[in-house]
Amino acid sequence: MRIDLHTHSRASDGTDTPAGLVRAAADAGIDVLAITDHDTAAGWAEAAGAAAEVGVELVPGMEISARHRGRSVHLLAYLPDPTYAPLTAQLDLVLNGRESRVPVMIERLRALGIDITADDVRRAADGTAATGRPHVADALVTLGVVRDRDEAFAEYLGWGKPAHVDRYAVPLVDALRVVAEAGGVTVIAHPWGRGGLGRPDDQALGELQELGLAGIEVDHQDHDDRARARLRAIARDLGLVATGSSDYHGDGKNDHELGCNTTAPEEYARLLELAGEASRRSGRVTPAVVG
Repeated sequence: MRIDLHTHSRASDGTDTPAGLVRAAADAGIDVLAITDHDTAAGWAEAAGAAAEVGVELVPGMEISARHRGRSVHLLAYLPDPTYAPLTAQLDLVLNGRESRVPVMIERLRALGIDITADDVRRAADGTAATGRPHVADALVTLGVVRDRDEAFAEYLGWGKPAHVDRYAVPLVDALRVVAEAGGVTVIAHPWGRGGLGRPDDQALGELQELGLAGIEVDHQDHDDRARARLRAIARDLGLVATGSSDYHGDGKNDHELGCNTTAPEEYARLLELAGEASRRSGRVTPAVVG
């Protein structure tokens, strides 16, 4: 069984529609797919319809933009109730922050002599829940300023670069709490890679586990073999779920093909068991796995 628990569609910064993402997963031989768009559940319904058609088991999720002790953290949340008001309030703050910084980024790029407009970015972001840096990057690609998103971030949009603008991110402690209250379970994405916690050790991850963290993403393209071995050992020692996934974005990210990393079936089973427990504790109506 091939299980990929971290993918993105056009509902955030991927290039496939939610249905197209599911069909691409089926074509790639993926049996279980999680859709985890940034800070939104907007693609769930469309993806679920396609999953039922092609026979892929779909796990509804999202990747929440969080921050902990001054560092960016990407928190994967699986099967939370997307209507839970405290969760939606936090997600709205993040999405509004994404939208509000785009005009400032455009101004900074134009000050550098780049002829980019708000219409250019809107065209790049068609169909998304919120416009953000990846869509500014896509506009720069279309305009011929850079070759791809990676170059756009490296030259202009990444941290410390001339067009970077900070935005709101959910405090990690609050994100862990609100997802648990919404009946979901949480996994830190690429914890020793970009958007990570600065290579957290067993003590740091144990503290987060006490706050409700269920797992860590071990097998990811940002982690080399040595990092994976160490993270797997930490997960084993703490009893955290160890996941693996592609972090697929379609054409929006190189070297992240569907299924390039996968989650072991026994780890997936543990994640679903913890999600069931979280749902019962919350007393909320949480989404079901499709298929």
